[in-house]
Amino acid sequence: MELDLITFLIICPLVFLAGFIDAIAGGGGLISIPAYLFAGLPPHFALGTNKLSSTIGTIVAALRYYKNGFIDMKACVPSIMSALFGSFIGANIALHVSENVLQKILLILLPIIAVFILKNKNLTVTKSILSYKKTLIYSALISFAVGMYDGFFGPGTGTFLVLGFISIAHVNPQTASGNAKVINLSSNIAGLTVFLYNGYTLITLGLVAGIFSIFGSYMGAGLAIKKGSNVIRYAILFVLALLFLKMVWEVV
Repeated sequence: MELDLITFLIICPLVFLAGFIDAIAGGGGLISIPAYLFAGLPPHFALGTNKLSSTIGTIVAALRYYKNGFIDMKACVPSIMSALFGSFIGANIALHVSENVLQKILLILLPIIAVFILKNKNLTVTKSILSYKKTLIYSALISFAVGMYDGFFGPGTGTFLVLGFISIAHVNPQTASGNAKVINLSSNIAGLTVFLYNGYTLITLGLVAGIFSIFGSYMGAGLAIKKGSNVIRYAILFVLALLFLKMVWEVV
């Protein structure tokens, strides 16, 4: 497939923005995948090339969170396994259930989630602190549920992980974002391997866009680490709004 300068000019700035948002609250694919499609890439190539650029950016974001002590690797291991198992089940369910059903359910749930975030202005853990064992268990259960959603449908996976870790597992916002990056990275690598093996990744475009994703991810992670819960809250609301508009567009 031939690529021209216009393709890069359309995709790269939007991938930068996607990396920035994704590093804070997840959901970058809601920006980057439409960018690849708008530039004229066939759907499979858009998904495969996006996997390459987003994986590169996610690695950088995860490393920055880790460097600043905002990734709990002990909690991530069972959560990664749970997410992968959930994704496997979700993918199999998708073979038997209409995707349109889940879209309609999300159209009802997304505004409710947005109201919850608006009421909890700082997304801080205000409830009693859970024991570390309970945090591990809840994080793994959240990862399983969101992983199943990812395997079935997908958009907003990182956002739902961050939100679940904060509101249910009582993880602080920066660590929630960092842990979500590690869990999402594992599924991204698995998906990228499949697309590369089947020849659906434009490597040159993916690597160039990946550079922009690196800068966006680095800046986004830095902002989340410095500014804390407020910037994460606004980023989550932004992603939920994008996801809601996407659902409305597809259902209508």
